[in-house]
Amino acid sequence: MPVLKAFFARGVPVFLRALVIGVLIEVIGLVAFAVVLLGELLTGGSSSLGVSLFLIFFLLGVAWVLVVSCRALLAGRRSGRGPVVTWQLFQIVGSVAATGSGTGASVPGGWAALTIAVVVGGLLMTPSVVAATSATGSED
Repeated sequence: MPVLKAFFARGVPVFLRALVIGVLIEVIGLVAFAVVLLGELLTGGSSSLGVSLFLIFFLLGVAWVLVVSCRALLAGRRSGRGPVVTWQLFQIVGSVAATGSGTGASVPGGWAALTIAVVVGGLLMTPSVVAATSATGSED
């Protein structure tokens, strides 16, 4: 089933739709951060080619995993829950560190990331989302 059709399907809980929107906001942020790093690398602002390339590929890889996980959740498979909750935990740790640094744009960005991670993590644990994503994906 195509993603948009699955998103707007009749039996999809509202909390699952909100969760997918939250994760897609995170994906947009990850891709935007990768583009910023690429721009920094191309303009000579980066002091380490290897670190910059690693971060770019890591961010794009995490974004891809989150998109695939959202597709699995919309299809009703529980296999998407693990990567999504793992990323929320990583994002919480990173955003707490960003808010604690107290420099420039990292503080409001950290608070925004923390808010999204807590909301998405909470939505993932709601009974309606757990019930809607309980299938294993195999023929029992």
